Amino acid sequence: MSVRRLNPEMRASVEHWLGEVNGPLRSEAIETLRAEGVSHETAIILDTSDGPVIVYAMETDDIDRARRVGAASTHPIDRRHHEVMRAADDGPAPFRVVLDLS
Repeated sequence: MSVRRLNPEMRASVEHWLGEVNGPLRSEAIETLRAEGVSHETAIILDTSDGPVIVYAMETDDIDRARRVGAASTHPIDRRHHEVMRAADDGPAPFRVVLDLS
């Protein structure tokens, strides 16, 4: 799970991009998830008094491997994803884990 603040000026760009990933680019996105060993990924945007926060959750048996493969990927969708998310990243958002079962 990842919890990051979004630059409010970039929110629309992030929403548009994730809509593309979840729509016309869905098959390509699922292909890259498989390469990373990720079986499920979801993202939500929360509106807070301090601005928008994006929460990403990924299901995988090896998160370190998934991150390494994703970071090294040369797939255009992965490169674009990293560009959009880096541009919108406004730093960590404080959170506290209150339940973690497996």
